[in-house]
Order: sequence, then structure tokens, then C-alpha cells
Amino acid sequence: MAQINITPLEDRIVVQRTEAEDVSSGGILLPESAKEKPQQGTVVAVGPGKVLDSGERATPDVSAGDIVLFGKYGGTEITVDNQEVVILRESDILAKIG
Repeated sequence: MAQINITPLEDRIVVQRTEAEDVSSGGILLPESAKEKPQQGTVVAVGPGKVLDSGERATPDVSAGDIVLFGKYGGTEITVDNQEVVILRESDILAKIG
């Protein structure tokens, strides 16, 4: 994974999706049109955290390098430095893996 030059704001997280599987679990080779976008990826960058009502910042629960699961329709897909990434709010992340 190459370095991406992006700094998210507030509680936003930048995630690079894992590659889609080329073969189904039954061993069938999948064409490009049949592949689903993975709902898993690696955290590339993390914002400083959400500002709470008290004025303090909440510390994000994830950090760069973490592998996370996120909702199918969550986040915004963008291209930065010729790489596709997803920008999510921390609340859109469902779980950390590992």
C-alpha cells in the first residue's frame, strides 16, 4: 500500500478497501461485473476525533494500519493519488479485525 497524502477532519477515517475475490468460495472464477466491493479494508488515516459537548476531543478507537469492517453503503468513495479510498465517520465502522 503506497502512502496517500490525505488528512481527514473530525471523526472521519480514510480506509483502503481490500481487493475483491477473483474466485468464489465454490471455486468458480468470477467476472469483473459479478464481484462485490468488499466491506473490509485497512485504515490509512484517522482524524483527530469528534469534539464533545464539553469541548474535549474524543480519542478515535481505530488507528492507521487497523483492519476494519464497515457498512455496505457507508462512506464516500474518492480517488486520491490514483488510489481509491473510502472516507467514513468513525460511527460507520462496525468492527476491528484482529
